[in-house]
Amino acid sequence: MFKRLDEILIEIPNIEKPDPNAAAAVQELLGGKFGEMSTLNNYLYQSFNFRSKEKMKPFYDLVMSITAEELGHVELVSHGINHCLRGSTEYKEPDQTPLGSVKDARLSYHFLAGAQGAMPYDSMGNPWTGANVFNSGNLVEDLLHNFFLECGARTHKMKVYEMTDHPAAREVVGFLLVRGGVHVVAYAKAIEIATGVNVTKLIPIPSLNNKAFNEARKYEEKGVHTKLYTYSDKDFNAIGQIWKGTHPEDGQPLEVIQGIPQGFPIPEAPAVEEEFAPGISNEDFKEIARRLKMAGNIAD
Repeated sequence: MFKRLDEILIEIPNIEKPDPNAAAAVQELLGGKFGEMSTLNNYLYQSFNFRSKEKMKPFYDLVMSITAEELGHVELVSHGINHCLRGSTEYKEPDQTPLGSVKDARLSYHFLAGAQGAMPYDSMGNPWTGANVFNSGNLVEDLLHNFFLECGARTHKMKVYEMTDHPAAREVVGFLLVRGGVHVVAYAKAIEIATGVNVTKLIPIPSLNNKAFNEARKYEEKGVHTKLYTYSDKDFNAIGQIWKGTHPEDGQPLEVIQGIPQGFPIPEAPAVEEEFAPGISNEDFKEIARRLKMAGNIAD
């Protein structure tokens, strides 16, 4: 089961800089073949279908804990997209064409169907598909796939970073480059333990180090690339049998942390009246408040 908090993994810069095309690019990191929807669901179904989990407990614990983190990554990328879209239009009467300014946006579906919010699509508007999920049931094959998936995800993050200088997009992508790097190393170490092959010698793929990116470098300076969280108060601590030793790139000691990282408040999303969202007028709100008070026996 999962426990949810009203937080996100990092604080996203709250800068008024609408950029619908930046949002479209970041969508690839959400609903693309190597996006967070894919990493989440690959590990989610591998964790559901894991064979001999007691005998292979360190590997099971690794997949379980990374699955939980990927839920937070889906959430974080979605909020990054929302920040890029915020302020793209403004309220006008319908005959004044309030959405006219975004009719040429590369991904107009954000405005036609999503009320200027993230959607489970790639950068071209193709819906995410379960065909992206790989679960062979063979431990080494699945670990190899996960290593490749994380390397592919890293490549796409680097390209999206190079596509846009939007502060919200770069903050999110920089952080995910670091955390995705943790998963690359974790799966490489797992393969080494399972097969004896030192896959960490291949890292990083692509060869450009995270320290080349400003928004990634600052997280590495804080040691974010050395920590792996269990995302559980008491379970999945056997990952310490895999996540140990030093980081293959800079030699920093690796650390397993029981629990979750510190989170940050989820930012308020303002109303977008021209999109009929949330579609509640001040009068409607007052009536809803009155009904809630009545339901809770709350006196004025």
